Amino acid sequence: MTACTNKQGAMVSTFAGSGSPGAVNGKAEDASFSNLMDVAADSAGNIYVADSRNNLIRKVSADGSVTTLAGSGEQGSGDGKGPAASFFFPAALAADANGTVYVADTHNSMIRKISPDGTVTTIAGRLTPDVAKYRDTVIKLDNPYGIAVDKAGNVFVADWERDMIKKISPDGKVTAFAGNSEKGAKDGQGSAATFFLPEGLALDAAGNLYVADCYNNMIRKITPEGLVSTFAGNTVKGSKDGKGKAASFSHPDGLAVDRAGNVYVADVGNNKIRKITPDGMVSTIAGDGTRGGVNGPGKTASFYRPFGITIDKAGNLYVADYQNNLIRKISF
Repeated sequence: MTACTNKQGAMVSTFAGSGSPGAVNGKAEDASFSNLMDVAADSAGNIYVADSRNNLIRKVSADGSVTTLAGSGEQGSGDGKGPAASFFFPAALAADANGTVYVADTHNSMIRKISPDGTVTTIAGRLTPDVAKYRDTVIKLDNPYGIAVDKAGNVFVADWERDMIKKISPDGKVTAFAGNSEKGAKDGQGSAATFFLPEGLALDAAGNLYVADCYNNMIRKITPEGLVSTFAGNTVKGSKDGKGKAASFSHPDGLAVDRAGNVYVADVGNNKIRKITPDGMVSTIAGDGTRGGVNGPGKTASFYRPFGITIDKAGNLYVADYQNNLIRKISF
């Protein structure tokens, strides 16, 4: 797990995973994953992994050792500590400043919370509504595929099947933040906007929420007040670099934002990692567009369906390389 740097641009290396599907813990290079969908970084340098096909949440510590944070490996929706809990294809993660991990437990249509000691609780989208106890029974979730958490503890969810962005307050109340369940690509305020199967989410320092509007092939931006605009891309699939709507994507998924406000995109259909500057200029920083697992300088490297992406405090990117069963690292 040697760090690679290249002052001339991005350098891609393998951070964790043997490449063989499995659920083996241990040293980074010996560990195995099965169709990992997302990654998230905390302030201590740990990387969390939505090991989706294994129904597990894994943790890669700063020293490179891989452990299982939570999950039995069996499909289920049980709360509990560590292996006593269960998930069903968890597809997205977010970590807060305290090391708490939030999980979009996709096929359970639930949002789960994991404390640093591995205790799992369900905060929204319960399978059996309890009106007397829970406040999330009016607005439900349907296959959530993206998640982000702000400094105040509000959790934002890409409610994939309902084409909406939902907000969960710290007290557990679920509200509609943007979208109206109609498929489309309209910009506008709150419910006047439309999405088409939104997936990855990420927040910037100012509280703007970025959305990988996957089937619109666009990156959308939502202000803290709920105003939706198109940040980059258009509804036509492609891999063009350029500014704003002149650029194109192919089923973008994972998003990450750095301290300077640059947005990084896991462009799944193109097998590329893209960068969008704050003024909307899109460029390709890694991936030659072919399916593969080649390491090396950015545009000579290859990925195979990179779904998730996160950034650490040093500015390194980590990619959930789904079909390769690897976590890749991009350093600069």
